[in-house]
Amino acid sequence: MKEKDEIKKVKKYIKTSDTIFIQGHKNLDLDAISSNIGVYYILEKLNKKCYIIIDDVEHEMGVKKVLHEIEGCYNIITSAEIEEKMNKRAKKNLLIILDTNKKELVQSKKALDLIQKRIVIDHHELGKTSIKEGLILVDTKVSSASELVVRLADLYDIKFSSYISTLLLSGITLDTNNFMLNTTEETFYTAYYLTVYGASTKKVQYLLKQDLASYSEEQKLLTNIDILDGGVAIAKGATNALYRRQDLARIADTLLFFNDIEISIVVGKISKDEIGVSARSIERNIEPLMTKLGGGGNENNGAAVISNKKISEIVEQIKKYLKEEVN
Repeated sequence: MKEKDEIKKVKKYIKTSDTIFIQGHKNLDLDAISSNIGVYYILEKLNKKCYIIIDDVEHEMGVKKVLHEIEGCYNIITSAEIEEKMNKRAKKNLLIILDTNKKELVQSKKALDLIQKRIVIDHHELGKTSIKEGLILVDTKVSSASELVVRLADLYDIKFSSYISTLLLSGITLDTNNFMLNTTEETFYTAYYLTVYGASTKKVQYLLKQDLASYSEEQKLLTNIDILDGGVAIAKGATNALYRRQDLARIADTLLFFNDIEISIVVGKISKDEIGVSARSIERNIEPLMTKLGGGGNENNGAAVISNKKISEIVEQIKKYLKEEVN
């Protein structure tokens, strides 16, 4: 959001909209919910009527804490309520999509069908299923959607409250694994900026805390790993255990800190019929691999969700793709 043309378009889209809907990806994490709330805060300062769309029924612990804290303070709706909240003039409605650019990953596909005027703000690579209609603001060099929201606030010279600053810092901390991955000078400056405006590092750690049962399941994942040529580690979840997508991502981050591991891939069940894949890389581009699996990401960070397959089948598929890449 540094190009003059982009800045003009963002401001025009927002200025010409009266009712603005905000949504992130399915299975919200702290970056998605924090960036949603951050944008809501900006729009409120601009006197816009806005709504956050959340269809998720279950939430990971950090998101659950945030939603409990903000209960009653924000207009949070489900897909079923969108039409009744929309402005009668279609051009006066705007949909802002954060932390994903894939059609199948958004909280509400209904919102995509109903609202044609859109802004996508994301840090993941574009792919075949990416949203193409609207203003697409994707910067894969940025750590998180939360960092991009800070840039958006800067366009309007809006200063965040200490609470919103804390949420945004938690989103950045999550997506950088405590500032150990996916960071640039801008990332550290953004964190500094947020602490100047009152972000609490203690509160960030509170939001990121895990429960002991989840931690125990994560450690089990680390005991079932295949090490392939080229420094590739594939961790496989138990067939009878369910994992959260953020747990798989955290294990993928952790594996990169072991000697000689250049690529980490974690595969585990995230629902009865869905297998989640989370991948991380230090130098090699993993985005093509994730795309082949039906997911996406960027050069160093990717994920996919695969339905109606066994973990063993997906692992073999990954090994086949990796072998083809080498040959």
